[in-house]
Amino acid sequence: MEERLQKVLANAGVASRRKCEDLIAAGKVTVNGKVVTELGAKADPSVDAIAVSGRPIKKETKMYIMFNKPKGVITSVSDPKGRSVVTDYLKDVKERLYPVGRLDYDSEGLLLLTNDGDLAHKLTHPSHHVPKTYHATVERVPHGSALEKLAKGIKLEDGMTAPAEVEYHDIDPDGKYATIAITIHEGRNRQVRRMFDAIHHPVTRLKRIAFGGLFLNNLQRGKHRKLTEDELGMLREIADSVMPDPR
Repeated sequence: MEERLQKVLANAGVASRRKCEDLIAAGKVTVNGKVVTELGAKADPSVDAIAVSGRPIKKETKMYIMFNKPKGVITSVSDPKGRSVVTDYLKDVKERLYPVGRLDYDSEGLLLLTNDGDLAHKLTHPSHHVPKTYHATVERVPHGSALEKLAKGIKLEDGMTAPAEVEYHDIDPDGKYATIAITIHEGRNRQVRRMFDAIHHPVTRLKRIAFGGLFLNNLQRGKHRKLTEDELGMLREIADSVMPDPR
């Protein structure tokens, strides 16, 4: 995937992006043997031979990580307020990884991280409708008719939601709470919480258990693992197929 040359250099650890711009402007950078001085120039580090002052830059190894994000962790690589971020849990990973999509600060569960920008873009693009499954623990036990509204699509302030798959996962015998398994195909901000707010059953705990065919299973909270070749192949199939809007 082509990116601006200064970003490619910065990601390879050459220098800050601003310093990399200076190196380009000074004629220190070559792409496939040709000097590049335009700051708007782009390159693909996976196929192009890029060098700074004659020395090839380090080629980044593509990496794909499944992480069980704890509640109270920011889905980001940095936070100006000094709060815990997901990459704090990846100290043993040498590559610079970025989250695919988001999980709210108060939510937990499966989060994919990678340095494969092309795959990440495809998986988060609205045209793909990658399924995401959550266990939502809510106040009281919603009536079946309320869940049917969620399944058919419910009106939020930013429009109707697409149809969802909804079923009971666990019900408190005293009726104080219920855990609902819900699969959505969109990526709106705090969508699952807002959907349950709309039927007057606020979410008290939200955990993502599946993403595009990946399942959290028994991965412990705060731990991560590499994707298997089969899992990666499945994700690539999803990314390369444009899925119709379920509405």
